[in-house]
Amino acid sequence: MARWLPRSADLTRFCQKLNRVKTLEDDMMETSFNRCLSTIDLTLLGIGGMVGSGLYVLTGTVAKEIAGPAVIVSFIIAGFASLLAALCYAEFGARVPKTGSAYMFTYVSVGEIWAFLIGWNVLLEYMIGGAAVARAWSGYLDSIFNHKIKNFTETHVGTWQLPFLARYPDFLAAAILLVATAFISFGAKVSSWLNHVFSAVSMGVILFILIMGFILAQPKNWSAQEGGFAPYGLSGIMAGTATCFYAFVGFDVIAASSEEARNPQRAVPRAIAFSLGLATGAYILVSVVLTLMVPWHTLDPDSALADAFYRRGYAWAGFLVAAGSICAMNTVLLSNLFSLPRIVYAMAEDGLFFQVFSRVHPRTQVPVVGIVVFGLLMALLALVFDLEALVQFLSIGTLLAYTFVAASIIVLRFQQQKVDVPVPAAGGRPSTESHEGPSAGELKEYESFSDKLQLVDREKSKEHREPGQLKAAFEPYLEFLSDFYPGEVVTVAVVTLMVSAICLCSILVFGSTHLHLPTWSYSLLLVLFSLGFLLSLLLIWAHEQQHGTQTFQIPLVPLSPALSIILNIYLMLKLSYMTWLRFAVWLLLGLLVYFGYGIWHSKENLREPRPQRVSARYVVFPSSSLEERVQAVQPSSQPTTSLPDTDTEDSKR
Repeated sequence: MARWLPRSADLTRFCQKLNRVKTLEDDMMETSFNRCLSTIDLTLLGIGGMVGSGLYVLTGTVAKEIAGPAVIVSFIIAGFASLLAALCYAEFGARVPKTGSAYMFTYVSVGEIWAFLIGWNVLLEYMIGGAAVARAWSGYLDSIFNHKIKNFTETHVGTWQLPFLARYPDFLAAAILLVATAFISFGAKVSSWLNHVFSAVSMGVILFILIMGFILAQPKNWSAQEGGFAPYGLSGIMAGTATCFYAFVGFDVIAASSEEARNPQRAVPRAIAFSLGLATGAYILVSVVLTLMVPWHTLDPDSALADAFYRRGYAWAGFLVAAGSICAMNTVLLSNLFSLPRIVYAMAEDGLFFQVFSRVHPRTQVPVVGIVVFGLLMALLALVFDLEALVQFLSIGTLLAYTFVAASIIVLRFQQQKVDVPVPAAGGRPSTESHEGPSAGELKEYESFSDKLQLVDREKSKEHREPGQLKAAFEPYLEFLSDFYPGEVVTVAVVTLMVSAICLCSILVFGSTHLHLPTWSYSLLLVLFSLGFLLSLLLIWAHEQQHGTQTFQIPLVPLSPALSIILNIYLMLKLSYMTWLRFAVWLLLGLLVYFGYGIWHSKENLREPRPQRVSARYVVFPSSSLEERVQAVQPSSQPTTSLPDTDTEDSKR
């Protein structure tokens, strides 16, 4: 029976395949896309992705049912929490100006299977999100005409009474998605121009709302007679923060568009900062004027702004608000349809998804196959499915992507810069020409026939420490960590940090409700997992990180990404168990696609060296001169007919 069990070497090789990272090209600005988007274009794309129907619906809902006028504070906290995730995206978008967003960022730093699963979840997120917005757009327009479209459809087409299907087919929602798909397929410049038009109208309406709102404001609506500023207390503010956090998802469209930016190193961080700042300001100010115009407890959650103007005697303003809401939803639709095919393209280009989606139209320079196919799928979802039960699923995919991007920032920051070394041919020697003349303090990387080994000169490393090495100040106390490869301890610490964060958040969310822990064990577990989280953070901080890169870097690493990780995990655990069940089913489907197609067609397979007849491990013994002695410390038992004797060979480096 033992002979049917896989060998340890095979298991190791299989795990290495799952966790291999993407090798980036030397010239990352080279692309088959058209680099035509400016900072303003990217900023408006980000605003369009964030300021959607939530501004017109979410503010009133949270104010009336969750936080009261303190919804303002909820948006401030949610904006700060979103900033932590946005800064991680900004650093990656500047350093890796390739399309794919969270999928690409995870692939270049964490590993292949994790990147695929992130991309797989983002696909569903965009499809359901776009279809849900299209149905909301259809319903909003239908309500303006007293539901005539709905009544006509139910009378002449009929209704359905099936689970997971909508009550009636929404032809209007499907039609708007097909029209948007046609415009997106014309190219990035056309999409950007259309987004400019809708964004300009939306921002004009928001400006009107703010001016008229402050004119009609009545400070007494925040008084104690109306319930006060924070009628639901701190718990209401934090519950409102969790809901408001989802209003800011959408800035990742900027990172997904970085391969079409003219100067991504400057444009991506600026666009993310500008769009997030403007969106946060818009949500805060609209919340202020809304709760000052009418008492918060009298708001209509479905159409708070239009109803507020109507009750103050400005019924005509409701038409402007409706126009602004429809334009805002159009920008969200464009944002979803713009990002989704590009993420599919990135996965297909890497060989992890079906190759047909990597085709780029030679004239429009967009992945037209992905745009058409996923535009049709999105239209089909909007036409027949009841998406209300699936909308909450969007949150878990977004939060999971945020978590992995934050973890990837820590891993990448403490990694050494990778040097591409050509794989030697069978019977040949590793090329050393590209490694000649390094500075005296640099680490050197060599390719052996079996594996890539990092060879460190300890005397030189004391003068100049590379990223991932233990800081000199901590070496007397943590000297045993110096024996690990640079970055290895940091990777283990990141995994420990995430496990500690999951356990800590689980105790906070379920400890007193589902688990019914006694007070002493609840407190003890909180202390233990908090210590694990903090010790992991300190262990990461005790290592050197990359400095002096010319692109944007998020400040306070590893603290900032760690805060983003624990916040995202906390919000994920607050979701319902049905959301997690659907998530598990979708993940299972993704694993079937990956192991059935992706792992076999991955382009990283082509970069892996082919097995040689002889394998050996090498170590470099430094001498006082410029020569280094290369010796085989694990010679193969196989005959070495095609290889020179390495036991006594001196090679100049």
